[in-house]
Formats: sequence, C-alpha cells, structure tokens
Amino acid sequence: MIEEDKNKEIKDLKISNKINIEDFKKIDIVVGKIISVEKVPDTDKLLKLSVDLDEEMPRQIVSGISLYFPDCNVLIGKKCMFVANLEPRIIRGIESQGMILAVSSIDGKFSLLTPNEDMPIGSRAR
Repeated sequence: MIEEDKNKEIKDLKISNKINIEDFKKIDIVVGKIISVEKVPDTDKLLKLSVDLDEEMPRQIVSGISLYFPDCNVLIGKKCMFVANLEPRIIRGIESQGMILAVSSIDGKFSLLTPNEDMPIGSRAR
C-alpha cells in the first residue's frame, strides 16, 4: 500500500509556473568547483561554500544541504552545477552569491547535479 501511495504522489506532481524559452535563457548555469566548505554556526542545514566559477574571485554560496553531508569536507574539490546569475541574498547574515543545483525524490534520495569530470570550470549549460 505504501508503494501505491508513493506512485500516486509521483503521478500527482504537476509542473507549475511554466516559463518560455526566453525566460530559461536568462538563467546562467555554470560548472563550478567547490574549494572550501564550512558549516554555518547555529544551523542544522546550512553550509557556506566557496566556489570557483572561473571568475576573478571565488563565489560564496550558502546552501541548505548539510544534512546530506555529515562530513562536509567530502564536497571539497567536487564539480557541480550552479546558478551564477541569481540575485545575491543574505542568509543568516551571510551573502549568498548563487545557488548549487540538486535533485531529490519523494523517498528522500538526494543528488547534486554534477558534470562529467572533464568539463572545465566555467562551462555553461546550453
């Protein structure tokens, strides 16, 4: 019965907030490499990432992925996909200058979106 409930939930998922191709083209999705990670004090979910997006200076990105990485140091050196042109936002007093992309399932599976290792830092999604 539980499996049937999960299948129904998946079928009931609807795509909302449709955008047109011009809106999609505005999103700058870039390969970045995580160069340092630290837990944000007094939070359970937040990590502060320093990310190389092939720019002059690394970006600081705050993300709520700490629960999936009990040892956050496993993220150092990992290439992931990031939204680079997201408007900066202050989260717990820390400026976040982008967003790491990830997927999760109803049953709790989680994965960061990662390119092939041979993709250069700074490569854009098209």
